[in-house]
Amino acid sequence: MATGFGIIDWIDGEARYVTSGAIRTSGSEFPPRLRQIFDGVVTLMHEYRPAEVAIERVFMHRNADSALKLGQARGAALCAAFATDPEVFEYAPREVKLAVVGQGGAQKEQVQLMVRTLLRLTGELGPDAADAIGIALCHAYSRQARLAVASGAAAGAAR
Repeated sequence: MATGFGIIDWIDGEARYVTSGAIRTSGSEFPPRLRQIFDGVVTLMHEYRPAEVAIERVFMHRNADSALKLGQARGAALCAAFATDPEVFEYAPREVKLAVVGQGGAQKEQVQLMVRTLLRLTGELGPDAADAIGIALCHAYSRQARLAVASGAAAGAAR
């Protein structure tokens, strides 16, 4: 099991890559693996202190056991994120793909390619890290759109 993470900064209207990777768990028992995810995210939260965290919204999975485990891993990551009290945002997989690739039904490889292109990355980027950075980019773009709408509404109200 691997839980991807991606950290970007938004500076002067542009996304800047900070770091990414995957928290890889080991062992056959599930609760200790959840603890490894929790501990890994706590470490990231304390090291980088993000003000905002974006996470993928749970989607319906064909395999009920896989969906349950995914939900538990997501819960462990969310609980760990609360260690530094960020604002938390959720995005559906289709929403992320639409924001990053321009197509809600994009393949993982397309997301990887666009993440590398948008952030001008030259090194290796694993699929878990690419997905996590894609979520971060989706949030950054959505946040900018919300700010633009809010400032437009405020300007319109001032007239």
